[in-house]
Amino acid sequence: MADTKLKQTGEPGDCARTALPGNVKVTREDWLSLAMKLLVSHGVSEVKVLSIGNRLGVSRSSFYWYFKSREDLLNQLLGKWEQTNTGVLIDYSQREAATITEAVTNFFRCIVVPGGFDHRLDFAVREWARRDKAVRQVIDRSDTARHEALMRMYERFGYPPKEADIRARVLYYQQIGYYALELSETLEDRLSRVEGYLYCFTGVHPSRKEVEDFLDFARNAGQT
Repeated sequence: MADTKLKQTGEPGDCARTALPGNVKVTREDWLSLAMKLLVSHGVSEVKVLSIGNRLGVSRSSFYWYFKSREDLLNQLLGKWEQTNTGVLIDYSQREAATITEAVTNFFRCIVVPGGFDHRLDFAVREWARRDKAVRQVIDRSDTARHEALMRMYERFGYPPKEADIRARVLYYQQIGYYALELSETLEDRLSRVEGYLYCFTGVHPSRKEVEDFLDFARNAGQT
């Protein structure tokens, strides 16, 4: 696929209207949601206007009410990815915490909370970037923003800049690498290592309350 000249923005285009007039069958979010599912399950090459319209049971005119073109749809998918993955990671890393170990559990929370960081979507976009330089640029920008947010998290708790930089990289690369390896672990297996992970990522032993609070959160999130 040739490089797509995607706008590096999460803002919808002029045709991103809220709803069709009259007897509304689908919304802009319906188009985006199905396009996102196809991106994750089959890759960007299968994100086709006609195919999505057929699945939704609507004509192409519905698509052009909300989007200028397929390129516009792809731009908006990228913007949604930045909001749901990069945005949520930055938000959780900036949340109030009394200690660095509590701050890292906040980062963990964005991974396990429903509607939080979506690793399948992240890898679908990264696969897309292999064939599209413009998407690669968006990913590079997002990776930088994620790293900088985690680095600032460490700096808030007194880590020198160079150490904060390295610890942020280790934390982020470990999380991305975990999913890249497609490890098969039960939730309880993974949670059994949380205390050790917190110590390795911070050099500080977490309190029992911090560990238990996160374990309770993760177990409850896993049941939703």
